[in-house]
Amino acid sequence: MRKDESRWWIVGAVIGGLAAATMMRRHLNRRPLPGAEGAEKGTALVTGASSGIGAAYARALAACGYDLILVARREGRLQELASTLEARYPIEAEVLPADLTTAEGITRVAERIRACADLRFLVNNAGFGTRGFFFQTDVERQEAMVRIHVIAPLRLVHAALPAMLEAGEGAIVNVASVAAFSPTAGHATYAGVKAFLVNFSEGLHEEVESAGLRVQALCPGYTRTEFQKASGVPSKGIPDFLWLTPEEVVAASLRDLQIGRVVSIPGWQYKLWVAIERLMPRTWLYAFGRYFHRARQGRRK
Repeated sequence: MRKDESRWWIVGAVIGGLAAATMMRRHLNRRPLPGAEGAEKGTALVTGASSGIGAAYARALAACGYDLILVARREGRLQELASTLEARYPIEAEVLPADLTTAEGITRVAERIRACADLRFLVNNAGFGTRGFFFQTDVERQEAMVRIHVIAPLRLVHAALPAMLEAGEGAIVNVASVAAFSPTAGHATYAGVKAFLVNFSEGLHEEVESAGLRVQALCPGYTRTEFQKASGVPSKGIPDFLWLTPEEVVAASLRDLQIGRVVSIPGWQYKLWVAIERLMPRTWLYAFGRYFHRARQGRRK
């Protein structure tokens, strides 16, 4: 065997060995969801539960047997979802209307969490985005985005940890976005708050994993929800293969929780894109962001 051929055999063996070790580690680290081995699974609280990813998470957790506390601004939507889930599954669903862009709303939910001794699952999903350059947008709207994406998750996680740590089990999912890895003109604050959620989740994971808790930053790409319309972001021109359903996003999140993956990126297309971004020089990434922004602006005209 020639020297160059043996070199490639060695490279292949190393790559194969690393892949096998990764798969084995994931198999060994696979754990059921919190409470899955007991008669009572406990309670899960989901923010932004009135639609989209939040509603899909509520349905998935109800199917797993968790009682629910559903949080959002639209009480009618929450009541409808709670009634549907209670009729379909042997669970109880509580409705907690709250606006997490306000201090009052955040405090209300945090107090409910502290009063829930069997809280085992927290999904921080509530959020919204804006479009337009930072200096052209309403600063109060930007502040509201920081409160709902940064202050609210921070306060709710802090309220949830004592009961989870005492029980020695629990899961926290902070819904971020692939935008956390993609600084793009027109979305400066949104990308910034989502980047916070990723880094906060990773640091928190390091603090509580040894106590039996799991933390995840869920980073979906384009998902067919009401988010685009509510944020004023048009969906025209986005290829079909880039779209995910809320159910696909939640299924990927739950799978990754079971194998201990801290940063969950649903969809092969977004895994590939984030992998490329991490290898790309920042100047290239900025140039792509400018091109993407101009292209989207052109489609709006």
